Amino acid sequence: MVAPYLLPLIMFLPLVGALAILLTRGAPEAVQDSSRWIALSTSLLVFVLSIAMWMGFDPHVAGYQFVTQQNWVPGFGISFHIGVDGISLLFVLLATFLTPISIMASWRLIETRVRDYMIAVMLLETTLVGLFSSLDLVLFYVFYEATLIPGSLMIGIWGGPRRIWASLQFFLFTFGGSLFMLLALIAMWSLTGTTDIPALMQAQFSPMMQNWLLFGFLIAFGVKLPLFPLHGWLPDAYAEAPAPATAMLSGVLSKAGAYGMLRFGILMFPEASARFAPYVLVLGVIAVIYAAVIALAQTDMKRTIAYSSFSHMGLIAVGLFSLNPEGLDGAIFQMLSHGIVIAALFFTVAAIGFRAETRSIDELGGVAARMPKLATLAMLFIMANVGLPGTGAFVGELLVMIGALHVSFWLALFAGSAMILGAIYTLVLYRRVIFGSVKGTVALMRDLTGVELAVLVPLAVVTLWMGVHPGTFLRVFDPAVMASVGARTANTAAVVVHHTQQLAAR
Repeated sequence: MVAPYLLPLIMFLPLVGALAILLTRGAPEAVQDSSRWIALSTSLLVFVLSIAMWMGFDPHVAGYQFVTQQNWVPGFGISFHIGVDGISLLFVLLATFLTPISIMASWRLIETRVRDYMIAVMLLETTLVGLFSSLDLVLFYVFYEATLIPGSLMIGIWGGPRRIWASLQFFLFTFGGSLFMLLALIAMWSLTGTTDIPALMQAQFSPMMQNWLLFGFLIAFGVKLPLFPLHGWLPDAYAEAPAPATAMLSGVLSKAGAYGMLRFGILMFPEASARFAPYVLVLGVIAVIYAAVIALAQTDMKRTIAYSSFSHMGLIAVGLFSLNPEGLDGAIFQMLSHGIVIAALFFTVAAIGFRAETRSIDELGGVAARMPKLATLAMLFIMANVGLPGTGAFVGELLVMIGALHVSFWLALFAGSAMILGAIYTLVLYRRVIFGSVKGTVALMRDLTGVELAVLVPLAVVTLWMGVHPGTFLRVFDPAVMASVGARTANTAAVVVHHTQQLAAR
């Protein structure tokens, strides 16, 4: 049996690393090097511990495991309560896996205020692990809001020319949305006298109260996901942030929105979710199509990938609010797969942009002639983004389509257009940048370095692993999904179909 203190250790060890970096003294260059190595070694240790937690997790045991609970504000029913089930465990793994990858990717890309950057990364890792493992709503809210601090700083200090505006948008959108969650939190506490999530899952709220509570959570998490039309911050934030920060924001932090929708929407308010589902499904389809069309019109590689991420978030929303086990399994699998693939795509774009000193698609061409290793890995990630069989994205999208088909044929058809539209804009991007005649400074480029291969190859391996052997991951979270929604889905699925057909008739 794995020690019960393993999860708190995974959560707070990055804070110890941040403190060690803060206390580092010496010449500026020595401090920078020490900061990088402390952050990398700490994040690798955290990842190893999270693997140990995965190995010690029993998916057949109902409920949460590795639980720690201590009184925090007992007079108000608030406690430091953490634990993981099959769903949250894999999101913790995603965060701890991408953190050392992002640190390695920043080795050459971040050259100013390196110590401060590494502290921000360590803080972000702690907040992400805390967010996904919180079993108290107040604790969840604290970690959820705390992600704003390192996230905004990473954009605003180390970003591109419009970094201040991008950081401000990211902060204001997310903070504004979180106020709705705070109001819902207060309302739930006033009605039940507790903020313990397992207890709230069993609470009985009136249908009208469920509607208002779910609405508050949807606004809060819809901004973070983002869900159309709450995506205004995304293009600038993803484009202006440095690539390692963008990988964390798009690969993990955006998944906090989807995770919140699942945990505090579908699972906590199933009846209200059934009433809201038709409208969220429509917004998800709009996001899929709208973002894909906008991505095709972009001239900046990074903005193209940013809109690609937005399109896939719409597909995840469709899977979540299909409210059936196949759709939910597909949405979770797609979240995990997308976190890996989108991070890899941003790292690939960064490798090209760093050498060419431009991200303009019109100024690039013939990269394959100078960088065959990058071209090969980029092809894999492009195919994964499209949903090619053999990659993780195919499994997730297939399950989402099956779940959508249970609701409506037209829903599945329009949501499935993500594959076709994604193939158009990503293959156009790949053809123009990787093939064709050599343009500009491409002739002087060198292929991937050892550090860059150490960043991209693990992502490629995981992408193929998820596609070839998806059961490794499905067996972890599928029992939790079935236990949480199996009994409720039979009652709510009919409501979803009825409301969707009514909406379509209008």
